[in-house]
Amino acid sequence: MSGQQEQLHGTLMADIPPVERPRERLVRLGTGALSTAELIAIIMGTGVKGNSALSLAEQLIRASGGLRKLLDADVEELRQVSGVGPTKAIALLAAIELGRRVVASASDLPAKISSPQDAAAYLMEKLRFLPKEHFVTLHLDTKHQVVGEEVVSVGSLNASIAHPREIFRTALKRNAAAIVCAHNHPSGDPSPSPEDLAVTERIMAAGQILGIEVLDHIIFGDKRYVSLRERGLIPVV
Repeated sequence: MSGQQEQLHGTLMADIPPVERPRERLVRLGTGALSTAELIAIIMGTGVKGNSALSLAEQLIRASGGLRKLLDADVEELRQVSGVGPTKAIALLAAIELGRRVVASASDLPAKISSPQDAAAYLMEKLRFLPKEHFVTLHLDTKHQVVGEEVVSVGSLNASIAHPREIFRTALKRNAAAIVCAHNHPSGDPSPSPEDLAVTERIMAAGQILGIEVLDHIIFGDKRYVSLRERGLIPVV
């Protein structure tokens, strides 16, 4: 390590038994054995004078209010922690985005949506950590297999943003027989708002006219979701 030796909680890294260092522990035990702080420390690479990489990682987690909020941080927010420069911040954000894309790619294979649970499993990891509301539509064929997916809008959900013409435009092009609508609540609470219910009514009315069944509108929070069909707000056809 160039310059000064990195310290870990006040101890020189060179004095820590090799098998107990984060990188060596990862190789020996796998990523699942490491704490979040240890993983972040490995991504950042090194610490700074008076602060080990692990200490910086722990400070980042505390300053962000936990891992959930750290995932929404930007470069400037990360740099508020002393010792975290642009290089470390960019490396961490790149790793977070790569993780999001890996999770998203797991849903790339065709899936059949037979229940709200199927739709929730398909979309949960894509939506639960987004810092803004995203309204997403799944396009399904006659066997309810996913043939398309579209982000209709980004921002606070209202009737003008999630307009039926935007929701059904691509569904018609893909000859979708049915759709599942979904959006996230960045607050983490998936309870439907009056606006959510009003938008759902408009979508259902448009679907009836166009002959495209609206199977559900699912609202996602943090590890939780609410299916309006399960709530009895979307009738079973």
